[in-house]
Amino acid sequence: MAKILILEDDTTFAQLLEGFLTKNNHEVTLVTHIKQSFKLIENQEFDLFLIDYRLPDGIGFEVITHSRNLGLSTPIIIMTSFNDVRTAVKSMQMGAFDYITKPVNPDELLMVIKSSLTKKDSKEIKIEATDSDFIKGKSATADRLYEHIALVAPTDMSVIIQGESGTGKEFAARTLHQQSKRADKPFVAIDCGALSKDLAASELFGHAKGAFTGALNDKKGQFEAANGGTLFLDEVGNLSYEVQIKLLRALQERVIQPLGSTKQVSVDVRIITATNDDLLNSIAGGDFREDLYHRLNEFKIQLPALRDRGGDLELFINHFIGLSNRDLDRNVKSISAEAKSLLLSYDWPGNLRELSNVIKRMVLLTPGDVAQVDALPDEMMISVNQQTLPGSSSDLKAVNEQNEKTLIAETLIKAKHNKSKAAKMLNIDRKTLYAKMEKYGIE
Repeated sequence: MAKILILEDDTTFAQLLEGFLTKNNHEVTLVTHIKQSFKLIENQEFDLFLIDYRLPDGIGFEVITHSRNLGLSTPIIIMTSFNDVRTAVKSMQMGAFDYITKPVNPDELLMVIKSSLTKKDSKEIKIEATDSDFIKGKSATADRLYEHIALVAPTDMSVIIQGESGTGKEFAARTLHQQSKRADKPFVAIDCGALSKDLAASELFGHAKGAFTGALNDKKGQFEAANGGTLFLDEVGNLSYEVQIKLLRALQERVIQPLGSTKQVSVDVRIITATNDDLLNSIAGGDFREDLYHRLNEFKIQLPALRDRGGDLELFINHFIGLSNRDLDRNVKSISAEAKSLLLSYDWPGNLRELSNVIKRMVLLTPGDVAQVDALPDEMMISVNQQTLPGSSSDLKAVNEQNEKTLIAETLIKAKHNKSKAAKMLNIDRKTLYAKMEKYGIE
């Protein structure tokens, strides 16, 4: 049984959730406003937070930030409409465990809850996965990507992996580690977006007993845990300026100093970092140290968005069907022509992570061996239809390119032609924006 806090302002829907989860042996507490949830989070322990994205007094992001600032690692699941998938992906970047789209399917909800509670109970920062859980792709884009990985992996160079949320940055980091001379040593992954500013230094460098309130024992940091191996810092741009200074020193001197301790500890760690934004934007805004950036950016790997990977999409669909069959004990062997057309036409703003979630839901809702279009979210059809302009060409690629050109032009106007700001609004990096502007002849 798990203690679950539900934050949902639709009281009828919340009561339905409460009844369903209670029948499945969970203890549920309901609140309708963010301020109410803050009081409960500060004074009670919960195993899981189930949070609506849009609330009367704010948005679900605020709960993620508040719980992380309190040093809590409680899994958070965001409930959102399908049209807010980009927002849901951002919530995962900020530290949410997963998201689920409304209308909520009961079996899907139980699946996501079970997965989040399993991860909480494991309390692992080292994330183990088998090679069979991943697939590289066979497109020219994929070939280029893995050529770069093979080139830099055997070195000790620091690598920045850049790409949109959900493009597989941790898998790329793990592949770098597995192909390196450190492959038999630890690979430790840290989600910097899920660390509070106060606890990030302790998590990375450790602390001595009594270093701060709640420090009841000495604790080794993840630098020591990764000694001899690879430390992967996901969303490194979220680290506070003070922690950036400590990180720079650790890289320059190969020593760390736990909080509250006078001793220095030698470490031998290769650093791989990841970000979904160009850190140059953060440097320009004064949020990220330029000297640290140059230490981290000895080599950069750009991960392509799923929509730019051509024929790899169908390969990934089949791969995720196989994984979902295994995990859910299903036997989906094929997809109907209508369902496949929809999957191939959708633009996948959440990339591989969103594709994995949609395929898992599809397999879960398919009782037989052929998945039909009704096992996919209705909103996918709406989204795909919106990509097609009335009276335009039937060439889907041309239609998408015209929409993309229009969106970029309109965003540049909104950003007053500040390209860094426009890139951030479009959730791409400046290099990609410049390339697309050149492609479409946008001045």
